[in-house]
Formats: sequence, C-alpha cells, structure tokens
Amino acid sequence: MDCRAAAHALSQISVLMELHDEDAHSIKAMALAARVVAALGDLPLDVALTRELAAPDVVAPAALRVLQDLAESNSSALLEQLQEDTPEGLMEMLRVPGLGPARIRSIHEHLDIDTLQDLETAAREGRLASVPKFGARTADKVLKGIAELRSAGAYVLWPHGRAEAERIAEVLRRHPDVQELAVAGSIRRRMEVVRDVDLVAAVRGNPSVVAASLAQMRGVREVLGGGGRTLSLRLEDGVRVDLSCVRPEQFALALWRATGSNEHVRQVADIAAQRGFTLSGDELRDGAGAVVPVPDEAALYSLLGLSYVPPELREARGELERAAAGALPSLVEEQDLRGALHCHSQYSDGGATIEEMARAAMARGLRYLGVSDHSQSNTYAGGLSRDRILEQHAEIDALNARFAAEGVDFRVLKGIEADILPCGRVDYDAAFLDHFDFVIGSVHTRYGMNAEQMTNRVLKALDDPHLTVLGHPTGRLLLTREPFAIDLEAVMAKAARVGVAIELNADPHRLDIDWRACRIAAEHGAMVSIGPDAHSPMGFENLTLGVAQARKGWLSAGNVLNTRSADEVLAFASSRRRALAAAS
Repeated sequence: MDCRAAAHALSQISVLMELHDEDAHSIKAMALAARVVAALGDLPLDVALTRELAAPDVVAPAALRVLQDLAESNSSALLEQLQEDTPEGLMEMLRVPGLGPARIRSIHEHLDIDTLQDLETAAREGRLASVPKFGARTADKVLKGIAELRSAGAYVLWPHGRAEAERIAEVLRRHPDVQELAVAGSIRRRMEVVRDVDLVAAVRGNPSVVAASLAQMRGVREVLGGGGRTLSLRLEDGVRVDLSCVRPEQFALALWRATGSNEHVRQVADIAAQRGFTLSGDELRDGAGAVVPVPDEAALYSLLGLSYVPPELREARGELERAAAGALPSLVEEQDLRGALHCHSQYSDGGATIEEMARAAMARGLRYLGVSDHSQSNTYAGGLSRDRILEQHAEIDALNARFAAEGVDFRVLKGIEADILPCGRVDYDAAFLDHFDFVIGSVHTRYGMNAEQMTNRVLKALDDPHLTVLGHPTGRLLLTREPFAIDLEAVMAKAARVGVAIELNADPHRLDIDWRACRIAAEHGAMVSIGPDAHSPMGFENLTLGVAQARKGWLSAGNVLNTRSADEVLAFASSRRRALAAAS
C-alpha cells in the first residue's frame, strides 16, 4: 500500500467518526494525519513508517496504529468497524455535494432517514426543513446537491432510479396526448445501478409535435439533444430523461429497442436480417418493404423464431442462442419464495422484535422466517453472547408454540450470521453451533487480504459442516465499497461440492453475489439463497429486488434454496452434520 491510499483510508475514518459523533479531537487528529500522509504521495507506506512517519508526534498515536494496521494487513480494523456500523444509505448520502457527516447524522437522528431516496422525498415534502438548524434554505441546498450529483452523470442504486422514473412517468401520463407510457432502459432490465431514465410514450397525433410540447413541460431545465420524436432532457432536479414518442402501433417495438441492451438489439437485428426482415426505426418490414405489425414484444421474438426473452436477460450473454433453441430457463418468481433466512432482530442490530419480523414475513405470504442475528465476534453490530443466544432460542420456541396453538402455519427458524474469522474459523465452537437450525457465515473484517488469503479463508470456512449459507460473498457495497479480492468461482465450485448455498444478499446496497455470479453458481450446481438482510419489517421489500437479480442471473426456482419448505431447508442445513455423525 502506498501513502496516497493510506491517506484515503484515514480520511474515510475521520468522516465516519464525525458521522458517529465521536470525539472532536480524535476526528481532527485523523484528518490531519490524512493530510500529512497524502503529502508523501506514492511512497510505499511501510517505507514511510520507518522514515518520514517514524519520528514522535508526526501523526497522532491512534492514526499511527491505523497506518501500522494498513501496512501489515492492507486493511484497517477501525475503518471496517466504522463501515459495518454505518447504515449503507448514509455512506451513499455522503456522495451528495455540500452534505457533510454532521448534517447527515442530524438527519438520521431526527427523521430516521438512511437512504438517498428518502432524503430527497423528505426535502421535497418539507420534513427536512424541520430538522434543527436546517430550515427551508438548507433543505433546498440538499436538493440542489442531489441534482448536482445527478447532473454529473453519477450512478444511483436501482430502487432510487426506479422511483425517479415512476415519478416522472406519472407526470407524463397526465399529458392529454400520451396514450401509453412505459419505463425502459437499464431500469427495466433491472441493472443494479442506473444513471438515466429511459421512457417510451405512445401518443395521439404527430409524435414530433407531442415531443416538442413535452420539452416545454414544467420542471424541464434544458433540452440536451434529440429532435423530431426523440428528446434528451435535463430536469430541474438533475435527472436526465431520454424520451421517445411514437404512434401506438409502434409502441411495442420502440419499447423493446429502448429497453436494450444495445448489443442485444444489434444481435436481434442481425437475426431479423437473416430471416428477410428489416428493423427500420420503430418498425419491422418484410422483404417487400411492407410494415409487419408487432402488437407486443413477444410477437417480435416469435416472428424471428425465438422464445420470448424477458427484459432482465437482454444483456447479449447467450440468451438469443438459448431462445432460438427454446431452452431459456423458467425464471424464478417472487411468489416462489417460501421463506427468508437472513433477517435481524432487536437482539443485535435490527429494529424490530422477532414476532414483528415474523408477522411482516407472513404478510408477504412467506411460511417461515430465519432469524440470523450477529455472532459474538461482531461486537460493533451487537453480536450475541452464548447466554443471549439461549435467551433468543427460548423466545423463538415460545413464539412457535403460540403460532401452533393459534393454528398459524408459520415457523421461526433459529439461525445466526456468524463471522468468518480471519483464520477461516466460523464464530462459536462446534458444540454451540449445534444449537442452530442453520448458519450463515459472513466475512465482516480484514477485507484487505489478497485474493489467495481471502479465498483460502472462505474455503476453510466451507469445511465447517455447520455452515449452511455463505453470506454476501464479496463484501461489496455498491457505489461506496469495492468487493474484496477473492476467487469466487473456486468458492462456488467448492460450495456446490460440499452443499453450502451462496447468498444473493438482496439489500440494494449489496446485491452480493451479483447477477453475473448467479449464473456461474448455477452452472457449478451451487444453491443460491435470496436473503433480504432485513433489519426491520420494511426490509422484506428487498426480496423483490433480490428476485429480479436472480432472474437476471438466469436462476429458476429450483436453483434457490428458500423456494423450499422449512423442513427441506432444515434437511439441507443438517445433511452435512448427519453425514459427519454417521461417518464417526
């Protein structure tokens, strides 16, 4: 590690310490150390520690300990602890120009807001202005900062992009000449992060005239390009909108084209040409030049001898070859899910009781809830001691007994999200792990290991017969933290061999594994568990996005662990323990 990277880590620590309202002197010491170390540029950190940083009082002792940690392990335990203890949405909010950690902390404390999307909504509704020391002027600056972030072409998480798209679409649907309107582009394809909003409108009258009138709508700051029936607009809040206005009979083909991806569209156009058709603008023409009616997207694929390709799969990754052979997978649906395994309660860092979480799961039509609070080593997230685990298990037993007495067909399963320690051991000893119905093993520390070290760490954890699910396997936080180095394919291959499921953590900040890796997992025969990582009843909303990512990764219901019944999940979790017991 060089000094420039080390300075960035120190700077992150100072920002997160301020976000957590820690000692002001310590915050300033970290920030000062960051400036001192940054001045050393590309000098290797281990060299700087023996020379430029070796003298007393060059940096504060706490900062020096961080630097020594970085030099020894390429990561900082303090930084990792602060990151894990910070709601992911707050780190996303730090990207907004002019919105510093102190203000974010105040917003979180007074409005319980921890996503960029909720922040913008609160500012628009006037709730942000009510926060002490804010007012209307500060709330307006926050909105302008979000607009500036968007104007710079910054990516946002899919849920935020979708919400923006639906807000804009609702406005456009009220235009008297708009007959039908749909969201297209990367939002419709369920990409994990998005930048622009793509919309297609079927309009009455001349599409070019309607498009010109839409450019004059309230809220449009500038017209960036286009002409005729297509427009690229920048709205007052910084959102870029690409809009196509077409005649109603062109709508299906225009929606298909605007959905993309560009390479998928190009490949379909090549297939059309091979069959004697021409894709001309938003029309399909036969060899004689006559327009061929395309009432919907399914009709387009059928005319070309292809099975219908769902929007999530249109990424030019072999879907057309499979569609030509009629061999596309039957993709998992949210209604296929029968339970959720990755959920937290007030016992660790969740915000609701086990019963509240269970009833929220029931309300979504689920039949079981896997409670998986943090294990003892995870002190910063309220990791549970053995006594607290036993107390929780007694509560779960009582709750299950009450459900049974009431005739409620629902079960709460006893789980744990156990830290995979740097040595590869799963937190708690084997005898205590026997208390759990299932175990999720996750890496929460020492992200700076090199690929060989991290891979060996996780491979060793997979040897533990108690391990049921490998949680968020790359540790990434979208837009704020890169995945750690790991040979994920080797991990998935072993997971398939030993019978451990790979998690698709459906928290929109994680989506880990991502959709590309989902397909690799299925090819290796590894089961995937779609875990909401729910810390409150609202967290079950993550399942919708998790299923979308699983579909994008070509997964069928048979590839997903939690499409199975509670008894089947318990059998999956205990199979390795039973085999080990039988062998001994």
